[in-house]
Amino acid sequence: MLITFIGGGNMASALISGLANPPRSDLAIRVVDPDERARARLQATFEVSVFTDPVAAIRGADVVLLAVKPQSMPLVLRNLAGHVRPGQLLLSIAAGITIATLEEQLGQQLAVVRCMPNTPALIGHGITGMTAGRNCNAQQRALAEGIMAAAGEVVWLEDEVLMDAVTAVSGTGPAYFFLLTEVLARTARDLGLPAATADRLAAITCFGAGAMVATSPDEAEELRRRVTSPGGTTEAAMAVLDSGGFRELMSRAIKAAEARSRELSRPRSKDAGSDADE
Repeated sequence: MLITFIGGGNMASALISGLANPPRSDLAIRVVDPDERARARLQATFEVSVFTDPVAAIRGADVVLLAVKPQSMPLVLRNLAGHVRPGQLLLSIAAGITIATLEEQLGQQLAVVRCMPNTPALIGHGITGMTAGRNCNAQQRALAEGIMAAAGEVVWLEDEVLMDAVTAVSGTGPAYFFLLTEVLARTARDLGLPAATADRLAAITCFGAGAMVATSPDEAEELRRRVTSPGGTTEAAMAVLDSGGFRELMSRAIKAAEARSRELSRPRSKDAGSDADE
């Protein structure tokens, strides 16, 4: 199998690392990146073939994976127009770029899978929301899943509209977690703990709690209930969060992210500048 990555950023590197370790005799990887230093790093780290010409790089590829920033996508699509062939699987991890946009630019007959991974994929613990275009068969869906699973878990959506919700929950979600960790660490310092101790307590507490939620058969609500003893310290903390409308505030934040994702997915005029988030 030959996979061509258009773009060699952090997410591409995470996927390449997951695919190439351990090495597979049946896998060849090409990477297109305009930056000479990035090409050298990728070649030295993963022993992949590197290119500057995307048309040459996708020739003969089984999979073409678009891993560029959304604002760079119009130029990439113009360069690839007329060169992606039927039978090649096209994967996109560019936020806000719809399947319809890819088909319009590269060909209505193409098999396209749109993916939304999140940043924990960089350490092999990500989760990717995926939705397939109308031309994808079962074998191509399985191939796409196998590639994205190299960086973590995968969930499929039958309705592409729901990708905006995935963006708001798992794509943006790590930032919510980082903010909580930040507040825990800062408050721990305010309470007199040494900075290094405060940071470690906050980080490992969030890490452990996340691992419990991910591996427990019980829902987060039940796990929280078990920790919250009547009259105890956790109950006192929960009372403050409830009085401040924490649940409602988080719900509003997630819905705001979902609405922004929908805005970024709308077609823009050719003259309009892109304001898409990475």
